[in-house]
Amino acid sequence: MAQCITCGADLHPERARKYNYCMARECQEKNARGLTMVAVGMNKAADEIMILDERTRDELASGKYRDQRRGSFGTSVPVPGTPAAAPPAAQPSGPPRRRAQPEPSPRPAAPARRPWTRQQERLALIYNEQGLRPDEIARKLGVSTYTATQIVLAARNRPKG
Repeated sequence: MAQCITCGADLHPERARKYNYCMARECQEKNARGLTMVAVGMNKAADEIMILDERTRDELASGKYRDQRRGSFGTSVPVPGTPAAAPPAAQPSGPPRRRAQPEPSPRPAAPARRPWTRQQERLALIYNEQGLRPDEIARKLGVSTYTATQIVLAARNRPKG
């Protein structure tokens, strides 16, 4: 029969299949180790949480649980071959000149592209209607609290059509 590695007490056969220590408080405190949990996915219903073991670590390294939101937001690293911004030109010395007024453009300017998707907007509105605060919405969507607030405000102010 298996024995506890701490106190030497006999272990129940079912417990001995997984553990090498008994249920005594001292043995639990000395030998019990917490599990490392990792969130590997998110959808509108729930987060997917897994225990980080060797298999999960290998699957993460292979890219099985990639962040699908990253593709829609671009990269944080500049792409090779993209021109860098030019330094500002030197100002000539002397008295200040009057600036010429720009001519009005013949067509209205295109609205600025929003850094969120239509799907994120719909989810933000649903979460908002459920009573979630902007910080909770931001956490679920993987955006900043400011962006979550902007998403909700933009969606509310957009004309229905």
